[in-house]
Amino acid sequence: MVKPILVWIRRDLRLTDHAPLAEAASHGAPVIPVFIADDHVIQLGAAPKWRFGLGIEAFRESLRSIGSDLVLRSGNALIQMEKLIRETGAEKVFWQRAYIPEQVERDKRIKAKLNAMGIKARSFPGHLLFEPWIVETKTGGFYKVFTPMWNTVRDREVGPPLPTVQNLKAPKSWPVSDDLADWQLGRAMNRGAVVVGRHVKVGEAAAGDRIDRFFDGPISKYKQDRDFPSIEATSRLSENLTYGEISPKQMWNAGKCALQAGAAGAETFLKELVWREFAYHLAWNTPHILTRNWKLDWDRFPWKTDGSQIERWQQGRTGEPFVDAAMRELYITGTMHNRARMIVASYLTKNLLTHWQVGQKWFEQCLVDWDPASNAMGWQWAAGCGPDAAPYFRVFNPSTQLEKFDKTGAYPAKFLAETSQASGETAASFFDAVPRSWDLSPKDKYPEPMISLADGRARALAAYQGQKTSMAGNSC
Repeated sequence: MVKPILVWIRRDLRLTDHAPLAEAASHGAPVIPVFIADDHVIQLGAAPKWRFGLGIEAFRESLRSIGSDLVLRSGNALIQMEKLIRETGAEKVFWQRAYIPEQVERDKRIKAKLNAMGIKARSFPGHLLFEPWIVETKTGGFYKVFTPMWNTVRDREVGPPLPTVQNLKAPKSWPVSDDLADWQLGRAMNRGAVVVGRHVKVGEAAAGDRIDRFFDGPISKYKQDRDFPSIEATSRLSENLTYGEISPKQMWNAGKCALQAGAAGAETFLKELVWREFAYHLAWNTPHILTRNWKLDWDRFPWKTDGSQIERWQQGRTGEPFVDAAMRELYITGTMHNRARMIVASYLTKNLLTHWQVGQKWFEQCLVDWDPASNAMGWQWAAGCGPDAAPYFRVFNPSTQLEKFDKTGAYPAKFLAETSQASGETAASFFDAVPRSWDLSPKDKYPEPMISLADGRARALAAYQGQKTSMAGNSC
C-alpha cells in the first residue's frame, strides 16, 4: 500500500506554482493537504488573521474542486503533525519554506524530529523569488542598500511558474478536521469585518483577475501614476501575495513579459517586487530589524510611545486631510495606498516624534496585506533608523504632498465624511467599522490640525540633528 504524503499548507494558498503540492502529486501517492493554526496564526493581528481565514476557506474550495480537501488542525504544529502521521501512516511531509526567525526555528525543530522518526521532511522555495542566502555582494556579504541588490538580481532567471495542480489522489479516508468557524479567526474584527469585507478580493481566481486587469492597462502608466492615490494605477496584488494566492514568480514573469513588450511601467513594478525581496533579505541576515531599530544607535532617540495624539492618528482625526484619509482608507478597506503609507509614517515618527513601533503594531492589526518583513522595513525607512532609510531631514509635508499628488482633493473626499456633505457610502462606512468606544459620528466637525506642520518639522529636525550629533560623538 502506497503511504500518503502530508503537505503542510502555510502562506501558499494556491494551486499554481506550488512546489510542495506539485512534488507530492508527482509521487502518485495519496496527498493530504493540512493547515495548522499554531501560535504563528493565532497571534496575528485582527485584520490579517480574519483575512487569512477567508483565504483558507477559498483554498479549501479550490482543493475540493479537484477532488481533494484541506484538513484543519489547531495547536502546536509538531504535536499535530505527529498525530496526523500516526492517523494516516504518512511517511513524507512537504511544506513551503518560511524566513521569519521564529518560524524558521519551528520548522528546523519539526524537520529534525520527523527525520528522527524516519519521516522524510522536505521544505521547498516559493514565498520569495531568491533565497536570501544566494544573493550576495561581490565580497560575499549581504546587501544593506537596495539599488546594488536590484542591480544584482534584475537579470537573474527565476524560471517559469510550475503548472497548475489539476488533481491530487485522495486517501481512502480523510483524517478528522476542525471546523474553520470554531477557530473564530475574525472575532477581533468585530463589526469591521462587514465593512472591510466589501473591499477584499479573496483567492487564487481573484488574484488572477487582478493581475490580468493590471497588465491589460495600468502597467503602461504605472511609473508615473502609482503615486497618485485617487487613480487606480496599482495592481493591488499585495493582499493576495501575502497569503500566497499568487506567487512572486508569477508576478515576476508577468512583469518581465510586459517589460519585453515595451510597457513603460514594467521595470518599476519589478523593482517593487525586489523591494519585498530586500525586506526578507534583511530579515534573514539581520533579524533584529523585525523588532528593534536596525541602526542600534537609534535606541537612544527620544521617541514617545503613548498619548492622545497617537489615538487621533489612529482614528484619522489629526486635522491633516491626507493623513486622515489614509488612516480611514486603512480602516475601511484593510489596505492603504503606498504613497499614503509614507505620508502617515513620516507624520507619526517625525511630526509627532512617535516610535515607529507604534505604527508598525497598528498596521499589524489593520492591514489585510500585512507582511512582517515589509512592514518592519517600511516603518524603519520612514523613521530614518532603518536600512536605505529616508534621510533625517526628509519630513513629508502632508499638505504639499496632497497638492502634488491629489490636486483636486479626490482622495480626502472619498474617505472623509465630515469634510463634504457629498461624501459617499465609502466615507460613511468608516463610522460603521470603528470601535463604539471611539464615539465618532459623521456629523462630528472635522478637527483642526493637532500641530503646526512647520513647528512639527522644526522639532523633528532638532531631534534628528541631536541624534546625528550624538552618533558622531559616540563614534569618536
